[in-house]
Amino acid sequence: MDELARATRNHGNPVVVGLDPRVENLPDGLATLANGRDSSSPMGMAPLASRAQAYEQFCCEIIDVIAPLVPAVKPQSAFFEELGPPGMQALAAVILHAREQGLLVILDAKRGDIGSTAAAYARGILGRDESAWGADAVTVNPYLGDESLHPFVQVAASRGAGLFVLVKTSNPGGGMFQDLEVSETARGGSSGRSPVGGGTHKGETVYRHVASLVESLADRTRGDCGYGAVGAVVGATYPRQLAQLRTDMPQTWFLVPGFGSQGGTALDVAAAFDGRGLGAIVNSSRGIIFAHQRPEYASRFGSARWQQAVEAATREMIAELRAETTAGKLKER
Repeated sequence: MDELARATRNHGNPVVVGLDPRVENLPDGLATLANGRDSSSPMGMAPLASRAQAYEQFCCEIIDVIAPLVPAVKPQSAFFEELGPPGMQALAAVILHAREQGLLVILDAKRGDIGSTAAAYARGILGRDESAWGADAVTVNPYLGDESLHPFVQVAASRGAGLFVLVKTSNPGGGMFQDLEVSETARGGSSGRSPVGGGTHKGETVYRHVASLVESLADRTRGDCGYGAVGAVVGATYPRQLAQLRTDMPQTWFLVPGFGSQGGTALDVAAAFDGRGLGAIVNSSRGIIFAHQRPEYASRFGSARWQQAVEAATREMIAELRAETTAGKLKER
């Protein structure tokens, strides 16, 4: 998180661009490449290699535009994994290109397992020079409990990397489990910690139990910036809960999805930041990478000038966050 704090300061904003390539939203030229037909393919489907090539080119050309503007990117591994080996090769190329352009890379893979399996995930993903994938951070699902997090924490701490644990996600269905109230801390866990805020266990939500564990791990791994190597995913679509969690988790850096296309605004995420403009990065995926399809940009740029639409949407988001949050205190690049 020290490296993330430096990158955020250097760029003067907390924007992270999500790289979620979807064939149905690609600009015309790349869509043609992605939908190349092959009579030998099952049911006339586009060859996986062609689609992977289109995804790689699309993401790398986005990186070329945004690298001077923002501190980090967040490739979503699912869109590459569905293409099999060609997709994974494309993902590796995208990560490498982002690194070469000076961007931090958060691999959105939502891994979650225990023991040696979790350690293998962590060793394979985390660390620019020590891992196969070379990511700076990874998203992690805590559903299997604290023993699923400790291997990631150990690898991250030893390699100068980080992780973001799902706490209060931006999707509407997340509350099905996250908002459940539980009468006591789950028995059998190894941490034995009380819920956030201490005192009675009655009526505490699951996400606040998770928040308590994440904050304790962040506190143990604090860097010079005041935040630990263990961060939290907290959605922009729940601003009241986000503000509550900022108070409860003072050492935890937030990755905030849900801005833009999901309805989150700059005012909704304002509580995520500390007085220095640090402590959070805000993700936008569709609103930036497919900006050429947004009404306000379609007439100005269209599909032919889609990269200019990406730049315009990125600058617009930066301006909104500077105007409505303490991120405005960061030095403008």
